[in-house]
Amino acid sequence: MTIRHATETDLPAIVAIYNAAIPSRMATADLEPVSVESRLVWFKGRSPSQRPLWVIEVEGVIAGWLSFQSFYGRPAYNTTAEISIYIASAFHRRGLGRQLLAKAISESPNLSIKTLVGFIFAHNQPSLKLFETFGFQNWGHLPKIAEIDDVERDLVIMGLRINKPII
Repeated sequence: MTIRHATETDLPAIVAIYNAAIPSRMATADLEPVSVESRLVWFKGRSPSQRPLWVIEVEGVIAGWLSFQSFYGRPAYNTTAEISIYIASAFHRRGLGRQLLAKAISESPNLSIKTLVGFIFAHNQPSLKLFETFGFQNWGHLPKIAEIDDVERDLVIMGLRINKPII
């Protein structure tokens, strides 16, 4: 198992994992698959030193990914990042999300990040439990903010304040 910075050649696998999550209606508000081309600008907006995109490989296969996204796009929020984690269904329940989230938390001080937030559908209990395991707290609840297949869904904002490591 290896966690590394994503390269552009990884983008098809990243998009395939993302698109595979759409039918479950648990992890994304996209309702139709996205194309690799449509994700190029997003990919190029990632920076290993500020807003990285990591892939996790198992025996040479990209099994999942984690991205850091700037929060709200205004300078006062530069030390806050939204994180997203997607794991290929064949690799669910193997602890890969846990490994990615642990790395995100431990690397945040090196990325000048003081606060992490995750936007998780309220019905996505596995993701909520994962974030809670790492000390994320419910910082907000947006009722019926998304409509997916004629079902209104709530969104939970999970947040974690990062403590600097003691040297």
